[in-house]
Amino acid sequence: MSRCVVLSVRRFSTGSARVWNSSTGLMITNPILLKMESCSSMAQLKQIQAQMTVTGLIRDAFPASRVLSFCALSDAGDFGYALALFDRVNDRNVYVWNTMVRGCCRVGFWSAGLGLFREMVRGGVELDQRSFVFGLKACERVLAGNSVHCRVVKVGFDRNLLVMNGLIHFYGEKGETFDARKLFDESPVRDVVCWTSMIDGYAKKGCLEEALDLFERMLGEDVEPNEVTMISVLTACSKKRDLVLGKSIHRYVVKSSFRRNVNLSNALLDMYVKCDCLDAAREVFDRMGVKDTFSWTSLVNGYAKCGQLESARRMFDMMPERNVVSWNAMIAGYSQNNLPSQAIDLFHDMVEAGLDPVEGTLVCVLSACAQSGCLDFGRWMHQFYVEERRVPLSVPLANAFVDMYSNCGDIDAAAAMFDEIPCKDLVSWNSMIVGYASHGYAEEALRCFDQMMSAGIKPDDITFVGVLSACSHGGLVTQGWTHFRNLEPVWGLRPKVEHYACMIDLLGRTGRLKEAYGLMIRMPMEPDIASWGALLNASRMHGNVELGKLAAEKLMVLDPNDSGIYSLLANLCAKRKRWDDVKMVRSMMRERGIKKTPGCSSIAVDSVVHEFLAADESHPQSSAIYEALNQMRLQAKIQVMVDISA
Repeated sequence: MSRCVVLSVRRFSTGSARVWNSSTGLMITNPILLKMESCSSMAQLKQIQAQMTVTGLIRDAFPASRVLSFCALSDAGDFGYALALFDRVNDRNVYVWNTMVRGCCRVGFWSAGLGLFREMVRGGVELDQRSFVFGLKACERVLAGNSVHCRVVKVGFDRNLLVMNGLIHFYGEKGETFDARKLFDESPVRDVVCWTSMIDGYAKKGCLEEALDLFERMLGEDVEPNEVTMISVLTACSKKRDLVLGKSIHRYVVKSSFRRNVNLSNALLDMYVKCDCLDAAREVFDRMGVKDTFSWTSLVNGYAKCGQLESARRMFDMMPERNVVSWNAMIAGYSQNNLPSQAIDLFHDMVEAGLDPVEGTLVCVLSACAQSGCLDFGRWMHQFYVEERRVPLSVPLANAFVDMYSNCGDIDAAAAMFDEIPCKDLVSWNSMIVGYASHGYAEEALRCFDQMMSAGIKPDDITFVGVLSACSHGGLVTQGWTHFRNLEPVWGLRPKVEHYACMIDLLGRTGRLKEAYGLMIRMPMEPDIASWGALLNASRMHGNVELGKLAAEKLMVLDPNDSGIYSLLANLCAKRKRWDDVKMVRSMMRERGIKKTPGCSSIAVDSVVHEFLAADESHPQSSAIYEALNQMRLQAKIQVMVDISA
């Protein structure tokens, strides 16, 4: 032992040790080293290092390793400084090597960590159990791991419990649950970490029954779970959406002597949110002594997804700190609940708050643009974030742009974006097919469907809604029937009400009203608003008053406050000069208090959407707007007079 370092061999433990402070539990009495253990900044570290240098303490392995540990493992450290120190250490023991491998993993330098581990092996460093654990950690994000496993077996650590747990965790993180379970079953001794790693691996892979069965077996073998075990089990319950089981796990947590840390409370909160049990989620949240950003965001997300936007916004505004995920949750809530203007406004607030949007943010905002028709803002997002490479163009983001351009009326831009996607997925093809169909480009939609088949992509329900809609817009009855009849025998898809509505619309548009009505009464499910609406519209187009009345009566039951139903029926009756029926419809509207919904126009100026109704004076600049309109009307009249006189 060095003359400069006085250490006691008495062991001690502390619950407040820093993350970096991973010494062997020896009590330190040297005053300079005691300062090192309480160091909290690089400025302090450099002062202590200077003292160590002056006293010669830095030449000893242990003091040098403590300086290195702080730089590599502390939140206040500097990994670049750690690398510089590591290069100057001549007598590198296994602890120093392990510290650097662990530090590489901590800052995400996975390949560098694996490289250091391999250098240890080539240099003949005598590896310990932690060397393999940190080496496996470095392999989790790179295509490696089997070589480390082979080294474990070669040097005889394949029966070491810590290393075996590291291997099970490694294969679980990789999703290779078969290999993980094989090691688990072969392990002669299993502690709580071993069981937890295997349960967590199953939960992450989506093998939820296996995860829960293993937890039940763990309890049956009298292995006491810990907080991490319960987090993994609650994760499985969340993914399974099993509220009954989740509540039973919650009761078990309450009865047991688990330390209710923020991570365990968050897992309970997340489980209730995922199971749409917001009252229980709020109760867990209110009882939490310490809440982090995840706690607040989880509840905001739960309220937003259930449509309780006022509660979601109230929680969002109360958050002490917000990250990008928090903003995304609220923006997505507005977008998914058909409040696109609020979603876009909140996005502007997020940018003004200094946060950079990520892929998920842009996808939500593009959905809002698609709903509100904000083409200019969508184009700006494309140019500013994608073309200027601020956010990489992933397949989900490209799909969102295709959908936005299509819904905003620029089908050419949608097609251009679609062509840019190198690895198109099902959503890509569906977005383009539906886009073409909604713009009336039937042949292009069906050609796109054929290309999708050639690419080996299996269609789903949405694909055929687009295909049948294209046939409807193109009047392609034969092709429509062929695709509709092939749904179940060829593709294994049971026709849904949306597919029937498309066929009814196709038959109605082409004047085959009896055939459309016959299909409707043969539907295996109750016709919905879209189906009866298609029949009413077809009746109006072809002047079939009796069938139109029948469809309108059904629609008035399904949606009694929709003024459009009454207007369509009145127009149909007026077209056939059935004036008594027109009076009857208008009388029904008066009796039921139905007023015709006024037409609404919108225009986007500097990314702000302005909406106008007929004779609307609610806009703050309405006087200037009407004055400009009057000027335009006057100029138009003058131009007409000039043209006549010429």
